Amino acid sequence: MKVETACRRLVRNFSARPTLRSGSLITTVFGDAIAPRGGNVWLGSLIAVMADFGLSERLVRTSVFRLTRDGWLQAEQIGRRSYYSLSAEGRERFEEATHRIYAVPTGTWDGRWCLLLLSGLDTASKETARKEFGWLGFGQLSANVLAHPSPDLADIDSVSKRIRVGDALVVLEGQTVRNDEGMRRLAQSGWNLADLNDRYEQFVRMFRPVMTAIGNSRKIDNKQAFIVRTLLIQEYRKVLLRDPLLPQEMLPSGWKGSAAYHLCRNLYLATHRGADHYLGEVMETTDGPLPPPGAAFWTRFGGLNDD
Repeated sequence: MKVETACRRLVRNFSARPTLRSGSLITTVFGDAIAPRGGNVWLGSLIAVMADFGLSERLVRTSVFRLTRDGWLQAEQIGRRSYYSLSAEGRERFEEATHRIYAVPTGTWDGRWCLLLLSGLDTASKETARKEFGWLGFGQLSANVLAHPSPDLADIDSVSKRIRVGDALVVLEGQTVRNDEGMRRLAQSGWNLADLNDRYEQFVRMFRPVMTAIGNSRKIDNKQAFIVRTLLIQEYRKVLLRDPLLPQEMLPSGWKGSAAYHLCRNLYLATHRGADHYLGEVMETTDGPLPPPGAAFWTRFGGLNDD
């Protein structure tokens, strides 16, 4: 399969979904591509690049309006042009997600668990906490207990502050001292690992042909690189942010998460440079073209080669 054919198939599959998540894709573009390069973009150039995914101007405008209304984006008007960037809340949410999406999986685990006790929260706050901490990979062990084997404590503090539960949320750390098999069964009931495994397998089936096509041709044009990189992160984050990243000893046999990570990393390495060249050509900010990515960008997936 040629790279162009594989790329067209990705876009066709995305566009053919019953519920086209245009707002979700736009947030992926902001988080993956715009935030590391100055953070703001002219709406006209955003409309131009989103057309690569089959999104109409009207759909992009509607989605950007909704993202702004919901607090993800903020607007700046200069003359007749509108420029958009992530809001403070949007940046905070993406920083939380970035720690997980582009991180190198940990190879060891000390056997300790982080537990969040929700019993001091009211009903509405509990529901919010389950949802928001779920995006950090916390699983529900009981009605009032969430657990994670290796969370980022800074992310816990950030979410607690944002959803205003810091005074009532109890954060504990503990270790299994008896019955590891029982803990393994409990962990697998706290997270739907079978569903996650299926999603990882679907991800691999979706992007492996693209990786093969790039490997065979040894080249990909800049626009195609941007399309592939964007859809790659769009699909990977949808699974990864639900994954608690359990240690190997807690996972079922045949776990597809490792294969998905390595495929995502390798395909990102193959496309990031071309995608950035394309963005530099077509994206316009309040100060002109997008500036180069910041230093943190080059640490993604353990380090990107920028030679």
